[in-house]
Amino acid sequence: MSTLNEYTCQLSTEEKAYMAANLNETDETRPIKIAEIRQWITENEDLHAPTDDFFILRFLRACKFNIEKTKSKLWNYYKQRANLPEWYSNRDPFLPELQELFDLGVFLPLRKLDNEGRMVVIIRAAAHSPNRHKMSDMLKASLMILDLALRNHESVTIHGITAILDISGITYEHVFQLPPNVIKNLVHAWQGCYPVRIYSLDFINTHKFINTVLNVFRSFMTTKLKQRVHVHARDKLKLYETLPVNMLPKEYGGMNGTVKELSEYWKRMVIENGEWFAEQEKYKLTLIK
Repeated sequence: MSTLNEYTCQLSTEEKAYMAANLNETDETRPIKIAEIRQWITENEDLHAPTDDFFILRFLRACKFNIEKTKSKLWNYYKQRANLPEWYSNRDPFLPELQELFDLGVFLPLRKLDNEGRMVVIIRAAAHSPNRHKMSDMLKASLMILDLALRNHESVTIHGITAILDISGITYEHVFQLPPNVIKNLVHAWQGCYPVRIYSLDFINTHKFINTVLNVFRSFMTTKLKQRVHVHARDKLKLYETLPVNMLPKEYGGMNGTVKELSEYWKRMVIENGEWFAEQEKYKLTLIK
């Protein structure tokens, strides 16, 4: 178990009111629910997970402080890691195959939040070469960056994420890397495992044949997540019309650096946190049910 670190809420009165109304979180209920989940982790011999306040709080907020849903999400989080070592194990930032994907900028959380306090993530789904890069490595690199971006980001635990999937340049070879079992696991990670709520999934620069793939994605989604999927044909959505230009890279109509600069930033962050990724290997589910 990790060292217990007590959480102190330093959020504004307005944010606390929002949390009470939308997440069922108050200064009174927070420590009680955190302690309940911590006790459940401690008493569960099969689950080896951090027990610091903020780690637990991330899952509670993602589940609107429903204890049973929080337990289920935490269990699923580590169950998926046990079931998919090709995504979650040996996360060494210096592996050449991962270095290439970091350089390509396949998964790019923007460094500024949108007007709702949400993190915006640009997923460049076809930036890699299917003949050179395995989908398992593509997902490993992406999830490493996601884990790092979410680790200490309080606003995201409250307001969630908007994901923009840029499909420009996609080929049938890219599509063939996404069989139904991979899509099923991806959707499960989004809606059943990760401690964050997705408020919008915007597919941009799409092609006609992509609808076949999206229908497979939708088949594994809850009704709520399906309603948050939006598909935009090439040039039909200008991101700078819906997001502040000071947060978008130049390639997407913004003024906040370039995709290359953002890729270099996240590559540097992942490398600097190599020891943290290695430490996470000790947290796991030892009995898969």
